[in-house]
Amino acid sequence: MENQLAKLSEERTFQYQDSLPSLPVPSLEESLKKYLESVKPFANEEEYKKTEAIVQKFQNGIGEKLQQKLLERAKEKRNWLEDWWLNVAYLDVRIPSQLHVNFGGAASHIEHYWPPKEGTQLERGSISLWHILNYWQLLRKEKLPVHKVGNTPLDMNQFRMLFSTCKVPGITRDSLINYFRTESEGHCPSHIAVMCRGRVFVFDVMHEGCLMTPPEILRQLTYIQKKCHSEPDGPGVAALTSEERTRWAKAREYLISLNPENLTMLEKIQSSLLVFCLDDGSPHVTPEDYSQVATKVLTGDPTVRWGDKSYNLISFSNGVFGCNCDHAPYDAMVIVSISYYVDQKIFESEGRWTGSDKVRDIPLPEELVFTVDEKVLNDINQAKAQYFKQASDLQLLVYAFTSFGKKLTKKKKLHPDTFVQLALQLAYYRLHGRPGCCYETAMTRYFYHGRTETVRSCTVEAVRWCQSMQDPSTSLFEQQHRMLEAFAKHNKMMKDCSTGKGFDRHLLGLSLIAKEKCLPVPELFTDPLFSRSGGGGNFVLSTSLIGYLRVQGVVVPMVHNGYGFFYHIRDDRL
Repeated sequence: MENQLAKLSEERTFQYQDSLPSLPVPSLEESLKKYLESVKPFANEEEYKKTEAIVQKFQNGIGEKLQQKLLERAKEKRNWLEDWWLNVAYLDVRIPSQLHVNFGGAASHIEHYWPPKEGTQLERGSISLWHILNYWQLLRKEKLPVHKVGNTPLDMNQFRMLFSTCKVPGITRDSLINYFRTESEGHCPSHIAVMCRGRVFVFDVMHEGCLMTPPEILRQLTYIQKKCHSEPDGPGVAALTSEERTRWAKAREYLISLNPENLTMLEKIQSSLLVFCLDDGSPHVTPEDYSQVATKVLTGDPTVRWGDKSYNLISFSNGVFGCNCDHAPYDAMVIVSISYYVDQKIFESEGRWTGSDKVRDIPLPEELVFTVDEKVLNDINQAKAQYFKQASDLQLLVYAFTSFGKKLTKKKKLHPDTFVQLALQLAYYRLHGRPGCCYETAMTRYFYHGRTETVRSCTVEAVRWCQSMQDPSTSLFEQQHRMLEAFAKHNKMMKDCSTGKGFDRHLLGLSLIAKEKCLPVPELFTDPLFSRSGGGGNFVLSTSLIGYLRVQGVVVPMVHNGYGFFYHIRDDRL
């Protein structure tokens, strides 16, 4: 009886979804006031006055009408932004998403029991997969603890998108397909896809109702690798997912028209729990320098990644791991959560499997052999060529700063994240001699299906501090005073943005309402200061805190002449 009571009191992963508050619509006046403040660092007096007049006109005119329509939309939807955001930020985007939208990161197992070592790829891969599959089972049973801030539950919906989720290309807009179901909801796919040397295999990870063990998974992976290493390479159909979206959509339609079996195979990849990528690369990595492995994870061999999958687990030949994930279905904290879980399990078990070595009589993996012709092979070659050309334009560095970490910043009563953001502002100011418009991610998961909001880190206060740091005549006392003002401003913005009082998503909503109602684009959005201050996805600095754990990740910069800056903060290092 006691046991049953304990079980009843256990929280289920998705139990609070129905009681979360709806995403609020901020006040128009407040949003416009915050927007005006955010453009100040990028305008001279005359430009600012002009923008001020445009904002005033918007507030008293069309803005008021659009706000009313947005409030009406919010009455009908628990999250007025959700569908819009998915479309505008992800599904309508036509540039190749594997390189420009996906995020990736290297696993930190190399810092404890799994340093780079040739010949360990499959054995480690089977253990890593087993831990991931245990996490999948926790999710299916709703036993993954609910994320909370204090006692307040956060939205967990994005965790439904981690497994068995795939983007499918469309001519003008992609779609997102999610096959995941909890146990109480019914049947859910239980196979994974494995990619190796341009070929694709699938196998079920459940056998007679039980999850395969690492030795059983190892047998499947060994079979696949031996086959691929002793036979010619496959065509590398996966490379098509790295192509410009409309081109990929047309190539996919053509592939299906060649043979209906091709569609069945595409659907097997789409519905698979995840894609396990056997990569022949052997990237250099040390705890202080992850540059090479991070570059390989983000820009490596496109024939062994399915760019549209929500989870590609990459296994390199030297036993180093990473993942590459489509950003459309979820934000980084989901992959951070599972990556931390797996890393902890590997650490706790000293990287070994101590269970039974017995291997049951399990069916061998099935190869998905696509019907291809000259045109498909040409499409694949073209996809690879454009991918590598664009990838060569990216410079990627991942270094550890080991002088101090959050222990010291907290001791000085300075928020560690704000500390890094202001250091970044100063670095940009010193390097370029001007302020850099900056996007930092805030999470809005206090609300139903909440995702993110923009914190504009380049504030008037931050710029004043940067100027004082560059001016030798400024006293140390004055520099410190300005720094603390910049800290206070940033902390307040982060709090506002997380609690539904940001303004960037609000402005996006107003512009989309105008578009939906076929109204002319309000001047607010065509004003040069709008994009110069970062509006419309034009932030020169695109940044995100990955968290306070031993998990890291990267995304390419938002603009061609920009920087992507992604960091995690530990006690003793950044």
